[in-house]
Amino acid sequence: MEQYFEEIVKLLTEKNLTISTCESITGGLIASMLVEAPGASKVFKGSIVAYSNEAKIKLAKVKETTISKYGVISPQTANEMCLNTNYLFNTDIAVSTTGNAGPHPAENKPVGLVFVSFCVIDKAYHFELNIKNKNRNDIRIEVVSFVFRKLLELIKK
Repeated sequence: MEQYFEEIVKLLTEKNLTISTCESITGGLIASMLVEAPGASKVFKGSIVAYSNEAKIKLAKVKETTISKYGVISPQTANEMCLNTNYLFNTDIAVSTTGNAGPHPAENKPVGLVFVSFCVIDKAYHFELNIKNKNRNDIRIEVVSFVFRKLLELIKK
């Protein structure tokens, strides 16, 4: 994955773009890997790790009504996390992740169900992943890999 985050930071620098993240299921892995790349301080503004419902509400500004109506493992929650993070950090790009890494179903949703949202300049992109037969850590790593691959694709557009 190293080639991904280094290329992302390079592209963001070349295009004079900034990025922020709001992570639940990935627990800060995206942010951690981004800052490993040389020059990350020029493009990476910050991250929110909103693992609990309380953090999603207080820090990521997800509406309580969104969580009560759709749950934290939902495209609606991922979308609010992304949009609010983009606004809070005033970045060109934001990414959010929420889902269930297991080991048991949560909110009547299966292990491996993940929602990822991207705000890229003036467009929003939303994805649902269904990662099967993997352990917690492998699910999280697969989500990070997906995020980096998709970020490269979106930045190059």
